[in-house]
Amino acid sequence: MRVGLHWSVLVIVVLVTVALARGRLPAAHPGHPPAVYWALALLTAVVFLGSLLAHELAHAAVARRNGVQVEGITLWMLGGAARLQGEAPTPAAELRIAGVGPLTSLVAGGVLAGVAAGLDALHVSGLVVEAVAWLAAINVLLAVFNAIPAAPLDGGRLLRAYLWHRTGDRLRATRGASAAGRALGWFMVVTGFAAVLFRGDLSGLWAALIGWFLIAAATAEARQAEVRGVLGGVPVARVMTRDPVTVPATATLADFLAEGPFGHYRHSTFPVLAADGSVAGLLTVRRIEATAPGARAGTTVREVMRPLDDVVTATPDEPVLDLLPRLESSPTRRALIMDGGRLVGILTLADVTRALAWPAGAGR
Repeated sequence: MRVGLHWSVLVIVVLVTVALARGRLPAAHPGHPPAVYWALALLTAVVFLGSLLAHELAHAAVARRNGVQVEGITLWMLGGAARLQGEAPTPAAELRIAGVGPLTSLVAGGVLAGVAAGLDALHVSGLVVEAVAWLAAINVLLAVFNAIPAAPLDGGRLLRAYLWHRTGDRLRATRGASAAGRALGWFMVVTGFAAVLFRGDLSGLWAALIGWFLIAAATAEARQAEVRGVLGGVPVARVMTRDPVTVPATATLADFLAEGPFGHYRHSTFPVLAADGSVAGLLTVRRIEATAPGARAGTTVREVMRPLDDVVTATPDEPVLDLLPRLESSPTRRALIMDGGRLVGILTLADVTRALAWPAGAGR
């Protein structure tokens, strides 16, 4: 399992370090050299990131125990995210996966509070005790905030598990949790800007930023649920474009361009076939544009095509939902559909969009 750090993690490290080094630490325990405040503040910020990682690792561990594969974990400015492949199979599994995150933060906060009390009893420097106490408080706050019943927070997952258990409809449950997430997001945006405008409290901008993130994430989660609802169990063969227009690998770019854009070659991407009829790669108009006009008459399609090894491929029986992540991460946003080494179709994001745009309630 891969653990990644988004560049925006630097923002939270800087914010925590500055807030502690220039605010809480010198205010609570004045008289120390500035270097001491800054060093302890930076160390505290790093430990805080470690607590965020522990929160996400707990999600990942319980997800694996419940049969959900984990791609990895990414820490970023507003916390972290465990990237799961698929969804919990039951409401109970959803409850366990979601609930362990806030529980981990709460336990971490309790342990750190105990450590702070122990250090204070041992008459350790009050500055160190203050830093540990801050870590304890922020972890408890993180647990409470994440437990709010609004997607994409862990509490939103708990709400979805409850609604899913009550209604038996995962999609309906996701819509309810996402609606709660958007409502919370808008509340934070409005109150955050109100604090800035009417009280001059710039910290309201932070609340507004988090609220905006909640709105965007909750909306995206609802959209993903709609996609899963429409495409769940649907094979690639039902969505792909069959018998795509191909181009021979031996054709020159000049000959190819002479046939378009209104004739046979009116698309922007084409599977490339070798002389024996096997698939050799994928040709895109962008690759042709990157070739100097004067060189196109002597350049073959094979020389500029994207080799088959660099192209996303799938079988007709593969579920669309399994292929979709690879399709979205592909530079060409296309997948060649192969059956026994023979090209039978091509799948693009436009094909998926058409399937999603079909009126709701229509049979598959």
